[in-house]
Amino acid sequence: MSDHTAPRYLLLHAAGGLVERAHAAAAHLSHCDLCARYCRVDRQASVAGAACRTSVRAEVASAGPHFGEEDPISGSRGSGTIFFAWCNMRCIYCQNWEISWQGDGREVSADELADLMLSLQRQGCHNINMVSPSHVVAQVLQALPIAADRGLRLPLVYNSSGFDSPEALALLDGVIDIYMPDVKYADPDIARKHSKVHDYARVNRAAVKEMHRQVGDLVLDDHGVAVRGLLVRHLVLPNGLAGTAETLKFLAEDISLNTYLNIMDQYRPCYRAAAHAELARRPTAGELSEAFETARRLGFGRLDSRAPSRLFA
Repeated sequence: MSDHTAPRYLLLHAAGGLVERAHAAAAHLSHCDLCARYCRVDRQASVAGAACRTSVRAEVASAGPHFGEEDPISGSRGSGTIFFAWCNMRCIYCQNWEISWQGDGREVSADELADLMLSLQRQGCHNINMVSPSHVVAQVLQALPIAADRGLRLPLVYNSSGFDSPEALALLDGVIDIYMPDVKYADPDIARKHSKVHDYARVNRAAVKEMHRQVGDLVLDDHGVAVRGLLVRHLVLPNGLAGTAETLKFLAEDISLNTYLNIMDQYRPCYRAAAHAELARRPTAGELSEAFETARRLGFGRLDSRAPSRLFA
């Protein structure tokens, strides 16, 4: 394994930096700023006041090979997903609301989290895909040196809502191989109404810029599997709520036209969405076609291949 293809955390660990990052991240928990909510709660003492409702141990909802991610992530052997319970956002239409709102899962120690990573590697997965990790950055960094010492060699995927703090991303610099953030909204007022977060657009754009600075555009191996870089997801919401045109313009002008972009068409009114008229239906074919046509007009050349073919007719 060359330095070019080796997971970044292994290079950092060889230089002695990974354990230092784990210690530094743990210190942040006493006045937590490890997501963009900035609760400033002492999570080592209590979860009271913490939006993520997570203490010093991560809670895991499930772990296993996943074949439904983007092709460069799932590959032929699946992505090794670890779904963390709870979330730092409160999307009222969340399709995984049992996990994000109700916290279905179990607490795991750093040692147990490391074992989950190694189990996914033994099952042949292409990567370790951490789903909703923004509130458990410290816990992941504590588990990672243990896993690396025991033989973990897979790339790390950071699969987040994109509401990530610069403090957390600084700790993850040189650790994460593949960033896979959502870019959910262009309008902060809509984000506040439907996901209960403040200043989402500004925070999210700064986070995506930093992610891209750290890892660059998505790089694939000879089999089409991602080894490093940025992959962006944007969910089309009905009635223009996601601000798709503005979002795509930001990505084109401030990130890269070579961004691997998944414009997702699978929104459906889940959880509490039906109580809000503007969210109570799926996007129309016209709304979806307009999103993809905008991306094509701007010049994006790496749109996810699973987009419905009728939208490109």
